[in-house]
Amino acid sequence: MQATLSAPIAIGLRVAPARAKLDFDMSTNNYLDFEKPIAELEAKIEELRGLSGNGEINIGAEIKRLENKVDRQLSQTYEKLTPWQKTQVARHRNRPHASHYVARLMEDFTPLAGDRSFAEDRAIISGLARFRGRAVMLLGHEKGFDTDERIAHNFGMASPEGYRKAVRLMKLADRFRLPVVTLVDTPGAYPGVGAEERGQAEAIARAIEACLDVSVPFVSAIIGEGGSGGAVALAVADRVIMLEHAIYSVISPEGCASILWRSAEHTQKAADALKLTAKDLTELGVIDAVIREPKGGAHRDPDKAIDEVGNAIDLALKELIGIPPGELRRQRQDKYLDMKGNALT
Repeated sequence: MQATLSAPIAIGLRVAPARAKLDFDMSTNNYLDFEKPIAELEAKIEELRGLSGNGEINIGAEIKRLENKVDRQLSQTYEKLTPWQKTQVARHRNRPHASHYVARLMEDFTPLAGDRSFAEDRAIISGLARFRGRAVMLLGHEKGFDTDERIAHNFGMASPEGYRKAVRLMKLADRFRLPVVTLVDTPGAYPGVGAEERGQAEAIARAIEACLDVSVPFVSAIIGEGGSGGAVALAVADRVIMLEHAIYSVISPEGCASILWRSAEHTQKAADALKLTAKDLTELGVIDAVIREPKGGAHRDPDKAIDEVGNAIDLALKELIGIPPGELRRQRQDKYLDMKGNALT
């Protein structure tokens, strides 16, 4: 059974203590098209549970048999997902968002807002927090939960002011020697006319520059979609970790198909060509570690998925804490320069 997430925090307020169990509504299923056999089995289980509740029929054994079948079906399905199917999982409406990670992993989260030039951008949530006893600067794309929240957060698509806010806070973290943790989940930077007029490309470039320039430990986690420069702007880190069914790509499969083939019919072909899965990106040396998701994806057991990401972030920070600031910056810059060199050979 899948979980439906509700907003764990109101952005602008301090959050609940870390590791609080989040409120997941288990009553609503949102199955993907390739999950139809699983949906049919789980519907049958719910029907049998309704029958067994009347006290006249004992069908626990049949329910158990079907639950085992669902478990096997989930394993078989998710072990062989195509890149396009992984894209669908990464976009799943019940997948935990950045604010769920903040609510469960961070203590004393104090939001910091605004770029000090134009406005606050709610597509990126940001602030000071305490993560497992260590003060950190937290930045994350936030897509929103329902229609109103998605509109308020612009579906996780940041404008120039969002990236300039990120630059401001990365510099603040560097000044006070605070590690930077980013949570990436965006279809891409906002492509609207106003954003372009306010210097979207320049703002993204400045954010990438700030990522390379800070001399504190920097860990980035790709938790859903990692779309284009809008994702890279928060992910040029010492350690880039990625959930098993997340994606990270220069363009969306739909965008790629529309440019190369002028048709959405080739979306799956584009997804294959983009090498956007965690497995592909590990082989290419773009990411440093893959985090296993619960069986059936992070949306089926959000608490477990969030905790696994927290463990991976904690491990990465422990590896980086003792490295001298200048050496840390040099290693990060060399990492991405080497990546460029490998791409050209």
